[in-house]
Amino acid sequence: MNTSNLYVDHLAWCGLIALNLARQAGTVSSAAQENLFLCRWLATAKKKRLFRRELANDIRWLLKEGREKGLRADLPGKLEYLWRASIGDLLTQNDLFRLQHILHAITLTGINYGILTETEWEGRHAVKLNPKVPGLYVRKSDLQAGFDDEGCQLKPLAVRITADLSGVDALLLRAGWKRNADLKDPLLHNLTSDIQKA
Repeated sequence: MNTSNLYVDHLAWCGLIALNLARQAGTVSSAAQENLFLCRWLATAKKKRLFRRELANDIRWLLKEGREKGLRADLPGKLEYLWRASIGDLLTQNDLFRLQHILHAITLTGINYGILTETEWEGRHAVKLNPKVPGLYVRKSDLQAGFDDEGCQLKPLAVRITADLSGVDALLLRAGWKRNADLKDPLLHNLTSDIQKA
């Protein structure tokens, strides 16, 4: 999915409006119906070429996700993410909200994402990460204690990254976050919000 596409906000907006109209009309009332509705909507958009040619690959990708993954594809969530990321309103949200969008975007790109407990993070029973399998893994305790009740970051978030760092950095930058590498462990990084608090 090319989130830098200038027209992706139009596609996302149209999909979300169509879905909300279907909800109001009562034709869509469950997650399964939402997925089916959006798959049909995307198939129609593809067949009738309702959007610019630059969006053809994005439409095909969303359609494939919806058909192959079903409810797990979370098509409404993907469209919501694309809409928020493309209109620039993402940077006005709190740190935790923006982090959740990054993690959602990570999964959109096909990178594995996981939350590791203390025993999975370090020690004898630590998960062995394969550097050849792209992934981003968050330390659960940092996620639980790293934010206040308003969603503002309190301390850096430890993550292990086996994915392409330039791609991860692009997603972080877009959402107002930055990565600092740990010099002792090539897979270990700390994520911090890059937006100054007022």
